[in-house]
Amino acid sequence: MHTRRIGDVEVSAIGLGAMPMSIEGRPDEARSLATLHAALDAGVTLIDTADAYHRDAGEVGHNETLIAKALASHPRGGDVLVATKGGHLRPGDGSWTLDGSPGHLKRACEESLRRLGVEAIGLYQFHRPDPRVPYAESVGAVRELLDEGKIRMAGVSNADPEQIRLADEILGGRLVSVQNQFSPAFRSSEPELELCAELGVAFLPWSPFGGISRAGELGTAYAPFARIAEAHGVSPHRVCLAWMLARSPVVVPIPGASRPESIRDSVGAADLVLTADEVAELDAA
Repeated sequence: MHTRRIGDVEVSAIGLGAMPMSIEGRPDEARSLATLHAALDAGVTLIDTADAYHRDAGEVGHNETLIAKALASHPRGGDVLVATKGGHLRPGDGSWTLDGSPGHLKRACEESLRRLGVEAIGLYQFHRPDPRVPYAESVGAVRELLDEGKIRMAGVSNADPEQIRLADEILGGRLVSVQNQFSPAFRSSEPELELCAELGVAFLPWSPFGGISRAGELGTAYAPFARIAEAHGVSPHRVCLAWMLARSPVVVPIPGASRPESIRDSVGAADLVLTADEVAELDAA
């Protein structure tokens, strides 16, 4: 497995987004554990989660608990950087709400520590800005967690360039990652990706496969992904991730998966080398 860096930690070039294993439409636990173990077997050393990745009201942290169980039952579990998040909530009716207050973030971190069974969280990310709370206050709480040793590294998610710069300032230059939506169908995070490259901060695209389901449709912006995939004898999904890796060395995609075969296919993107012409064509798609 090729590697990239988040802060001072070397991680697999392809991570795993574990959310699909805990929200609506999730598989049974046995298949989820098999998927997590397949990721570890394939060399994945970055798993992204959040306390809000659950379905029902009484199961906050379902995804974190699942990951902790998978890591504890696998010989490579200790090699994984678990990246979790706080600041989002799910009441249990399918909706998403926000609480970026310092008090909530500190309590959420304590609960995540307990569920993950660790003394310090590898990477803790402020999940999403809360318009009711000044951004500096939310990130300030993350800074305190970092200073107290409750978390080893700090990141932000769903942030714009101004918020990224502010977060890095508040954290004293210790911001290590930004997790934003980025995919063939959603490219409005280009400025954030470019800023991360400038700052040397890891950029973690969430929902990276957006638009790929239409890759087989002729005449769509996604058709080049299908054509290039056919030329290489791989899936459009693998081409999508390889394209992201080619964009910048700071990019570490975290494709979601709930089946072993899905994460195995995604991991193959680390070995797929696209030509400069192919990357340019996909950039323009």
